[in-house]
Amino acid sequence: MADSEQFSFPSEEKKVLSFWKQIDAFQSCLRQSKDKPRYTFYDGPPFATGLPHYGHILAGTIKDIVTRYAHQSGFHVIRRFGWDCHGLPIEYEIDKQLGIKGPDDVAKMGIKAYNDECRKIVMRYSSEWQTIVTRLGRWIDFDHDYKTLYPWYMESIWWVFKQIYSKGLVYHGYKVMPFSTACNTPLSNFESGQNYKDVNDPAVIVSFPLDEDPNIRIIAWTTTPWTLPSNLALCVNAKLDYVKIRDNATENVYIMMEARLGTLYKTDKEYTILDRFTGDALQGKTYKPLFPYFESMKEQGAFVIYCDDYVTDDSGTGVVHQAPFFGEDDYRAAMNFGVIKKGGKVVCPVDPSGKFTDEVPDFQGLHVKDADKLIIKKLKELGRLVHQSVCKHSYPFCWRSDTPLIYKAVPSWFIRVEDIIDGLLKNNAKCYWYGVPEFVKEKRFYNWLKGACDWNFSRNRYWGTPIPLWVSEDMQEVVCVGSIDELEKLSGVRLTDLHRENVDKVTIPSKTGKGVLRRITEVFDCWFESGSMPYAQNHYPFENKEDFESCFPADFIAEGIDQTRGWFYTLLVISVAMFDKPPYKNLIVNGLVLAADGRKMSKRLKNYPNPEIIVSNYGADALRLYLINSPVVRGETLKFQERGVKDIIKDVFLPWLNAFRFLSQNIKQWEQTNGGKFVFNENTFSGSENSKDKWILSFTQSLNQFVRKEMEAYRLYTVIPRLVRYFDQLTNWYIRFNRKRIKGEADQSSCHSALQTLYSVIYTINRLMASFTPFFTEHIHQNMRQWLAVESIKDINTDSVHFLMIPQVKESLIDHEIERSVARMQAVIELGRVIRDRKALPIKYPLPELIVIHKEKQYLNDVLSLQDYILEELNVRDLVLSSEKEKYGIRLRAEPDNQLLGKRLKGSFKTVSAAIKELKDHDIAELQEKGELVVNGHTVTIDEIKIAYTVDKEHKIDETAYEAHSDNDVLVLINVTPDETMLNEGFAREVVNRIQKLRKKAGLQPSNDVTVFYETPKSNEENQSFLKVITEYKNYIENAIKQPVTHGFARSDDNIIIQDTEVKV
Repeated sequence: MADSEQFSFPSEEKKVLSFWKQIDAFQSCLRQSKDKPRYTFYDGPPFATGLPHYGHILAGTIKDIVTRYAHQSGFHVIRRFGWDCHGLPIEYEIDKQLGIKGPDDVAKMGIKAYNDECRKIVMRYSSEWQTIVTRLGRWIDFDHDYKTLYPWYMESIWWVFKQIYSKGLVYHGYKVMPFSTACNTPLSNFESGQNYKDVNDPAVIVSFPLDEDPNIRIIAWTTTPWTLPSNLALCVNAKLDYVKIRDNATENVYIMMEARLGTLYKTDKEYTILDRFTGDALQGKTYKPLFPYFESMKEQGAFVIYCDDYVTDDSGTGVVHQAPFFGEDDYRAAMNFGVIKKGGKVVCPVDPSGKFTDEVPDFQGLHVKDADKLIIKKLKELGRLVHQSVCKHSYPFCWRSDTPLIYKAVPSWFIRVEDIIDGLLKNNAKCYWYGVPEFVKEKRFYNWLKGACDWNFSRNRYWGTPIPLWVSEDMQEVVCVGSIDELEKLSGVRLTDLHRENVDKVTIPSKTGKGVLRRITEVFDCWFESGSMPYAQNHYPFENKEDFESCFPADFIAEGIDQTRGWFYTLLVISVAMFDKPPYKNLIVNGLVLAADGRKMSKRLKNYPNPEIIVSNYGADALRLYLINSPVVRGETLKFQERGVKDIIKDVFLPWLNAFRFLSQNIKQWEQTNGGKFVFNENTFSGSENSKDKWILSFTQSLNQFVRKEMEAYRLYTVIPRLVRYFDQLTNWYIRFNRKRIKGEADQSSCHSALQTLYSVIYTINRLMASFTPFFTEHIHQNMRQWLAVESIKDINTDSVHFLMIPQVKESLIDHEIERSVARMQAVIELGRVIRDRKALPIKYPLPELIVIHKEKQYLNDVLSLQDYILEELNVRDLVLSSEKEKYGIRLRAEPDNQLLGKRLKGSFKTVSAAIKELKDHDIAELQEKGELVVNGHTVTIDEIKIAYTVDKEHKIDETAYEAHSDNDVLVLINVTPDETMLNEGFAREVVNRIQKLRKKAGLQPSNDVTVFYETPKSNEENQSFLKVITEYKNYIENAIKQPVTHGFARSDDNIIIQDTEVKV
């Protein structure tokens, strides 16, 4: 329990877990709140094919904090875990496991067998997920989870899709899409943007002889040589300047953009300009094809030059090679110019695995990326290669397989997102984003929505929810099915499982004499499935209709910033398409957790500690608090450091534990002394007359008020730091200043008042912290329950701290004036401590004088009201207050930060540095007020200058005796030259300190009676001084240690416990 000297946070957490299981704590919470107002939370579903990492833990912790807090605030919060079970993450694992290279391999084994294999691994790590999530203290329902493979979930997806289809927002089209050759499927635009990498690709400049004069060659640049066999046109910018040049080395004549001559030539001596013209002069000219594979297309208008504004002057040669079925802009421009036509020949000689087909016999069977070298070699043989180099650029990779994407024209199904952009923008404005800078919502996400493309939601895969479209062979008759009942009515077949192996067999009779309608082969993008979870997790609208509609949109969702273009986006698109409503009201976006070296966490590199080991060593509460008290809660990145978790134990949990131990020990001592039971009744507790009690009570209630206000606005990033800092205020200020009162060394009435106060604030902070650190608060609560007055908890279930509500703010206890006074007292003491540390003067040695200078009289009055605490804490004899620093010859001194300024100003640093050192008081005051100052023509900021106070040499005050320090608000001076009396008193305090250390070393308790012997072996001047101090301060020493001190060695029959210390005068 809490009074044990040895306390293991991880071990105690395991006891708490057992306790929660014993009382069925989570479900008990839900039963207790079932009649309260609903608070709706959506949990984004992870895949169970991998173990949870710190990103999952962080997001899960934020979700747990907010939903626990909502429950403690009087709401009924259903929390169900969800699983993403379909899509590329599952299929990719199976493809690797079974060595599947493409659709032909799946066809050989059959869709049923393939999907059976997928089904086997869907929940591979589900038990580990449940174990880890539970161990981390997250309360969420795994027994009533949702899985995207459940038939009822898939049926709701069908219904969602039919609503969108019925609005005319679905169409079938041929579009150039990001395509994963490893996964044999197109990806949506937002998926392709999730995994960009810097890569080195071959860059080639290729010549295209004009038909009108083959000696004139127009030259184009590309970083995708593999697309050159599919070249059908060239594109230039009509308004920009082009030149015809002669290469002085080869005598070849080229046409390229004038602004891009530097791409091929280092100096203008390497070429001769023969002619200048704008790009429109080239439109309509034809050229000789690079390869013979599609030269028959020339009759249909291919191998022509046309103009488009997308050609720029910032890369390449200003001539863009066009492979219309491998580039989005290429496709659009070629369609506009009539090089390709709807229903015409598709020049796309690459199969779903990314390999060239027999249409390109020279490279047939090669993966396009592997074919680059051979294509370049072929170009060289054909005399078409003008220049070859390497280009480093950012390139999209498949988010699942981590292989390079290609862009490829595929027949796909799309949602007309471009038609609902206004609705997306309008509804996004109704959502509140927290944890990220405003620009993430107002700029980044806004711009993403504003430029949103139609969503390719179909996947040429197998393990997923089949798209419920039955079509005739000519695609002219289409039936969209929205439920299992509707399919049975149309086909006569009743299905209990909606996967492809079952659904693909079902046909629907045509109503227009086209035979039978068959289902299209595609399945839904798994993002469509997760984006439909608000409806599908409730099997809406087939069940829970009223319940769902009363709680939509969700009050709260949370995920990482990487979901901005993922789950957040798909939730919004589907909700707006169906209901023209936002799907959520409040959104917390967390940043990314990186390894300590700033790189992405990698299992292969082993550059981060296993989360389970961290929890095992330090406990889940410490990990939770470390993560949420970091920049990630503001949408920034966190470089994970194990020592950061360890520091949370040291800086938060140990002081908290010690504060409670101190309370517990002294309550028991009070009970023993007074012969009665200590009881705390929160309902009748009205505070204390003691000023320090008043302060900590007011400070605690102000914190309570702040937490309530900020949590209502989901500002975790302001709440957590204040909660964490509270324990320093509690232990290092309140308990430290009231130790004697709490221990009963004053009088029992004052002791009881202090104990009531300390119990009140720990009981309050424990409930405020319960959502953030659920284990330790439970431990503390179980130990505190014994002292709660029975009448104060009537009709309240106190079996767990998590059954209790957030305490109401007691405004009667809030005293802003005393909080202000104590804050100012603390500022003075902190500055005084810095001065002592700077001069290496231990606190044991008293100093003559402390001077506090501030221009406001109220500030000085506040300091005066608490001067006893200041004098005692800083061990200073006298306190002087003043509003005039000039009276003491104090002036400001500025010094440049050599590292910061030197790096920025470089050659100008020397002169600016000298000028900074000569700045006057009024200049420095202006810098402090405005945050910046112009010095020698350069603007310097307050962060680049170190400001200190100094004493004028010519002033009457002795500059060697006084040391000054300031926090830019109050100025403190201390006379750091003690007299002999003060030195002697300091020495006496040192003696007390050494005695207490010896008692501790001997393993003695404060209550053990001992006699202290001292001796001075040599009779010299130093030892005489020692004896003088001991004699003069004997009463002080004995009162401090509460034991007698005797001169001379112990007798041989005395029981010597320990002897081992030296004290030098």
